[in-house]
Amino acid sequence: MTSNNTIFGTQFTSVPDVPAGSPLICDASSDIFSRPIDINKYGIVYAGAQKNLGPSGLALVIIRKDLIEQGPKTLPSMLQYRTHHNADSMYNTPPTFGIYVMGLVFKWILKHGGLEGMGKQNEDKARPLYDYLDRSSLFKPATDADSRSLMNVTFVTGDADVDARFIAEATSEGFDGLKGHRSVGGMRASIYNAFPKEGILDLVRFMQNFESQNG
Repeated sequence: MTSNNTIFGTQFTSVPDVPAGSPLICDASSDIFSRPIDINKYGIVYAGAQKNLGPSGLALVIIRKDLIEQGPKTLPSMLQYRTHHNADSMYNTPPTFGIYVMGLVFKWILKHGGLEGMGKQNEDKARPLYDYLDRSSLFKPATDADSRSLMNVTFVTGDADVDARFIAEATSEGFDGLKGHRSVGGMRASIYNAFPKEGILDLVRFMQNFESQNG
């Protein structure tokens, strides 16, 4: 499973049931450490660092010990978890700068209440934007209320020309990167752990002003 879908702006709010004896493997690249997770329900959790953990170029893997030896030994050495486990993740030269930055991020997360604190912070941060989208007459959320992502808020106006005008005006005002993924269009506000709540409040004010002129 992928716990958070950055393209559509959806997120699992609970862990799906799986058949007995089948390990649940999760790609948590876009919402790792944004909230608490029950690690005991997973066989493997892996995540690229570039969204919430640090610079791109490294990944975090949490793997159940009994699964380490289950991978085929016919795989190239670098692609076997046992290789990295047996070498304390230093089979080859590790990306030391990225690991150092990730360590600083972990300390920052702990300073802000750990995963519980991150979860509360992210819920509090996303709420003003979703609340505005739910009452707006121009903008509409592109996701159902029970699966909305706290990391990627997707929304539309229903008119591609208006969407394009909004994106252009937003960019000119410093709200960059709001264009939705090319496969779905619309708009997308990515608000990962490090994004401040003040940025959300500024965006909502801009959207309200745009709606007053274009609604």
